[in-house]
Amino acid sequence: MAVPKRRQSNSRRDKRRHSKKIKDPTLSVCPQCGEVKLPHHLCMQCGYYGKKNIMGKEEEEGKNN
Repeated sequence: MAVPKRRQSNSRRDKRRHSKKIKDPTLSVCPQCGEVKLPHHLCMQCGYYGKKNIMGKEEEEGKNN
C-alpha cells in the first residue's frame, strides 16, 4: 500500500482547495420592474420572463383596482 514519504505543506494543500470555495450567485436586474433576480428565471415580483408576461400579475392587479 502506498504511503506518502513526507507531509504535504499547508501551501500545497491550500492551492488544491482554493477552487472549491462556494461562490456568490450571479444576479441580474428585471427589465420590467428593476428587481434583482436570478438570470434565466421568472421575476417573482412582476411575473415577466424577459419581455413576456408569463404569470399575468399586472392584469390581475388592474382588475382589483
